[in-house]
Amino acid sequence: MRLHHIPLRVATGAFILNSGLGKRNLPAENAAALQNMAANAFPFLKQMDPKTFGTFLSTSEIGIGAALLAPIVPPFVAGAALTAFGGGMMTMYWRTPGMHEGGSPKPTQDGTALAKDSWLVGAGLTLLLDGLKK
Repeated sequence: MRLHHIPLRVATGAFILNSGLGKRNLPAENAAALQNMAANAFPFLKQMDPKTFGTFLSTSEIGIGAALLAPIVPPFVAGAALTAFGGGMMTMYWRTPGMHEGGSPKPTQDGTALAKDSWLVGAGLTLLLDGLKK
């Protein structure tokens, strides 16, 4: 891990790890609500059991957060994981009705919570691109 990556990796890693840990024992109805929102972007998720989806989501967030915090994970790998995660969030934002003004990326009031996750894509791409140079 490069010294200048530490602030970015700690900020994103701690946030995502905390989010995943908070979802470890997600009640089925909460998991189902998150699953329905995610299924707007990724329809195949509708086929999952809500409890399984909650476990999958929690485990994914814990893994990505831990990878960002672990100094042994190369910046390219950490950046690729963060970019994929952030890209998924942006796909949900774009495909969920009511999150943005029609035909515009400008968020509605309801969409601001997802639109702010665009920083994850920027942070991930920064690590990914910096990891390409030797």
